[in-house]
Amino acid sequence: MDQIIIENLQIYAHHGVYREENEKGQNFYINAVLETDTRNAGTLDDLDLSTNYGEVCTFLNHYITGHIYKLIETVAEKTAEAVLLKFPRIRRIILEVRKPEAPIALPFESVSVKITRGWHKVYLSCGSNMGDRKAHLDGAVDALRVDEKCRVLRVSDWIETKPYGGVEQEDFLNGAIALETLYTPEMLLEKIHEIEYAHGRERKIHWGPRTLDLDIILYENCVMCTQELTIPHVDMHNRCFVLEPLMHIAPYERHPLTGQTVRQMYEAVSRREENR
Repeated sequence: MDQIIIENLQIYAHHGVYREENEKGQNFYINAVLETDTRNAGTLDDLDLSTNYGEVCTFLNHYITGHIYKLIETVAEKTAEAVLLKFPRIRRIILEVRKPEAPIALPFESVSVKITRGWHKVYLSCGSNMGDRKAHLDGAVDALRVDEKCRVLRVSDWIETKPYGGVEQEDFLNGAIALETLYTPEMLLEKIHEIEYAHGRERKIHWGPRTLDLDIILYENCVMCTQELTIPHVDMHNRCFVLEPLMHIAPYERHPLTGQTVRQMYEAVSRREENR
């Protein structure tokens, strides 16, 4: 990814734990690496196809002077998020907030916090077999669309599928959603649980009926396993109802552990079901 680099942008602001820092203020210095695609702008010599670094600097000054935080960790976190939301061409930002006038009673040059934040490509599986199934699935997509930290990219058609897991219940309507998000995997899990509960989801029977079920299937090349969350989804390669709609919107996305494409996994599980 190409980079636009801003170095030592001086901003006088009022962040700090102590009252005198909030009242008097001090100089902060901002370093930012903006990861973005500059090829079209450079080829056509057209600023509209790039991110205007002058506007970014003005925005940084406006945002950092317009808020007061105790910690420079918070300054960095909130500012990075604000930049990513304001400038859609920026895919990722490496932001450093330096505080050379920090109240430290020892000789020092500067203290700083540096963070990296950006948009992440995610695929969700969604399903419903209670009530107005289509309304539940459409409602989940709408809830993601209105969340500023999510950008819905593609939505598959809704397909009718048989229940999975051996519990006697009604047929499902299933689909897949491609999105970009600023959420971490854990934060995204909290978000989709909120959406599920808003649609009356109750977790009573494992693999049982549900108004709305949302699962994180892939989160870029992330591989993780905690008590609450496993990515990639631990059983995605065995679930035709997950792979079929996912194949319609992302046939060549790869499983980060096996290297198989979604199409390859779907064809393999389809053959197993035919043989069965």
